[in-house]
Amino acid sequence: MEDVWSKTSEEKRKSCAYFDSLWFSLYKEDNTKAKVLQWIKNKEIFSKNYIFVPMVCWGHWNLLILCHFGEMDRLRTRRPCMLLLDSLLGLEPKRLEPDIRRFVFDIFESEGRNESRKCISDIPLLIPKVPQQRSGDECGSYVLYFIYRFIESAPDNFTQQGYPYFLTEEWFTEDDFDNFSLEIESFSKNKKLSEVESQGMDTAEYSSPSPVECKIQTGSNIIDID
Repeated sequence: MEDVWSKTSEEKRKSCAYFDSLWFSLYKEDNTKAKVLQWIKNKEIFSKNYIFVPMVCWGHWNLLILCHFGEMDRLRTRRPCMLLLDSLLGLEPKRLEPDIRRFVFDIFESEGRNESRKCISDIPLLIPKVPQQRSGDECGSYVLYFIYRFIESAPDNFTQQGYPYFLTEEWFTEDDFDNFSLEIESFSKNKKLSEVESQGMDTAEYSSPSPVECKIQTGSNIIDID
């Protein structure tokens, strides 16, 4: 994830933050929920425009984007919403909504926010139709590419009715995705080799990470946008 983050424009990512790719899973465990909520509190997400939340459920990666959560109590055209990007819409991402809404409510509660449960429950969860993966092991790479492309393209402001126009099935091509995957895999391999060399180890003993390891390091209604 850090590799992708470093590829984006520093100016654009100032208004963004991301959660560790295991936080959502750890949040659902009783013995680690409180720790995760404290880690999130340290992120100061209500001062950011966009928060990227990689989620793995039932062996499949999705990307949740929390948008403009600091605008809950302001009379502006910019209103909070959530975007759920899934490279396999056939798996019915809508089934994640109950867990997502519990997660969001607990974030608000742990921050000591004043918003009512109804106000939080009214935050729309939107599931746009985005480019779909071609094989069963690409979901992690798609999440990384969703993050990269979103940061590079996202406007400073949008409304629920006019939310990012670029979130369509034609957002990017298969060639775009393939080139990105190769760049990240190469970058990760070279970074690891540099770490091995700095530790004085023999690089001949180093085996390059598998494509899966290079994807993510650890391991509403569906609508068209015209």
